[in-house]
Amino acid sequence: MIRVVLPQHLRTLAHVQNEVTLDVTGPVTQRSVLDALEDRYPMLKGTIRDHVTKERRAFLRFFACEEDLSHDPPDKPLPPEVASGKEPFLVIGAIAGGSL
Repeated sequence: MIRVVLPQHLRTLAHVQNEVTLDVTGPVTQRSVLDALEDRYPMLKGTIRDHVTKERRAFLRFFACEEDLSHDPPDKPLPPEVASGKEPFLVIGAIAGGSL
């Protein structure tokens, strides 16, 4: 089972608490995890990745094992700790802003 932690606004949209668990068939990659997430929670389609290009939305970041995976290729295998369920795959909402 793959563990995924979503930001609050996506948890609210998907009607879930805390983290979700997913069955992922084949290699555990960003693409396979996000495909499984969108299959299980169709209301999340287009919120994490663009509908057409499947590229990550600008204000979301992906982390696992204390590493930023946001710019990794989508088919690169995720760390073994994520694939085994020991560590979660984190989808984090980025914050933008500046000084006033």
